[in-house]
Amino acid sequence: MQLIKPGIHINFIEKRKIAFTFSMLMILAGIVSLIIHQGPKYGIDFAGGTVIQIKLSTAATIGDIKSGLKSIGLEKSSVQSFGERNTNEFLIHTDITDTDENYSDTLQQALKSSTGTDVEIRRIEMVGPQVGKDLQEKALFAMFYALLFITIYISGRFELKWMLSGIMAAALMAAVYFFTLFKVSIPFLIGTALILSLVLFWFLELKYAMGAIVALIHDIIITVGIFSIFDKEFSLPIIAALLTIIGYSLNDTIIVFDRIRENMRKHNKLPLDTIINKSINETLSRTLLTSGTTIIVVLALFVLGGGIIHDFAFAMLVGVVIGTYSSIYVASPILLAWQNKEKK
Repeated sequence: MQLIKPGIHINFIEKRKIAFTFSMLMILAGIVSLIIHQGPKYGIDFAGGTVIQIKLSTAATIGDIKSGLKSIGLEKSSVQSFGERNTNEFLIHTDITDTDENYSDTLQQALKSSTGTDVEIRRIEMVGPQVGKDLQEKALFAMFYALLFITIYISGRFELKWMLSGIMAAALMAAVYFFTLFKVSIPFLIGTALILSLVLFWFLELKYAMGAIVALIHDIIITVGIFSIFDKEFSLPIIAALLTIIGYSLNDTIIVFDRIRENMRKHNKLPLDTIINKSINETLSRTLLTSGTTIIVVLALFVLGGGIIHDFAFAMLVGVVIGTYSSIYVASPILLAWQNKEKK
């Protein structure tokens, strides 16, 4: 099945500066939002606290629920509706991490008094601050090592530099482990390691790995920024979504890189920008089919999947769109920028 007729020629590379400007604006908007919100909004998985899901027998307002929470010293809690409106279910997020055995009964009675209806407490989940911090650090390490191993694969597959990229990755892993012994802040450590990785790619001329990793970092930063703009929480399912986005975006990038490599062998006298354009056009039908069908599935989960997977589906929706865009307008043009650098 082909959506695009063979022989089509769209000049994607000619629009790369517009695309770079768009990407920079998206990244800047995300950074500004993160500064305004004082960093990502962590869910209970990472920040620690308690989440309580309640179901009321009849309708009540969020104000009534907050009034009941205030009466037992939980005035700083956030309340949001959960699921369909007519189910009268709500999620309560509190920062408390220590309760006694009568906590559930006290809460139920306070909410019953303020709302005037029967209250069913469906679940109470509690995460301590240290557990949240440990999960946050492990999530960052998971994303860092995923990116690092991807560089080995890309460098080995496209440039046959298995040994070089393997040694570089081992050195970075050893450095990260060494600095963790000195209790260095993990977000700072991972950020520094990623910047160092990009510098090493540049000097070791791992251009395919550079293109792929820049595209993946681009996708993650924009997705995190959009989450911050919409004031959505980061939880463990969102980290799973980010790792899935890394895999999806990488797959798209590899398909385009593969075709570029084949066309460089077939048409070695053509300029690189023509080869990149030709390769993107030849894979465009496959890209649209894959992305289109994936977006339909994720959109169905987003609309019909319910509150539990709503944010996960939202992250996937943003990631698939941005990942498809970056494989065309971020990863491939970096190869062209590299060639311009070599000419100088």
